[in-house]
Amino acid sequence: MAALREQFWARYRLEELNPAEWEALCDGCGQCCLLREIDDHHVSVFSVACKLLDIEASRCGNYAQRFQHVPECTQLTPEGVAEFDWLPETCAYRRVYLRQPLPDWHPLLTGSNERMHEEGHSVRYYALGPHEVNEDELGDHIIARWPLSEARAAAQRAKRQD
Repeated sequence: MAALREQFWARYRLEELNPAEWEALCDGCGQCCLLREIDDHHVSVFSVACKLLDIEASRCGNYAQRFQHVPECTQLTPEGVAEFDWLPETCAYRRVYLRQPLPDWHPLLTGSNERMHEEGHSVRYYALGPHEVNEDELGDHIIARWPLSEARAAAQRAKRQD
């Protein structure tokens, strides 16, 4: 596996990262593993985790085979980050894409993910397992909702018409 280059997150664009750097950029907050719904106009994020998320660790419990177990799992790629407007503002992938600095609690800066958990940036203290919420109660667990950009909304409508 390739080595991590010094301050790679500040010196290189996402598409220039090697696989080890790409994976290291993830802060492990688990927010991308929360269930979400995208309709024609909005993104809704629920406090309900994917069935593979280890909530305490805020990490996928079967990362290597996640697509086999959860086909709808979204794979983040350098090319796709711009489309993933549902990522939290603190997400390192989003921040590097936008040429913004990493949050001061990011594990690459602190050497540990504990500060991230302590400051409440992970799902550790609020996410529920999918078995804890009935599908008809999902609407009671919306934790964020925002409008899609017009371009994204138009693409979403076109996708549904196919």
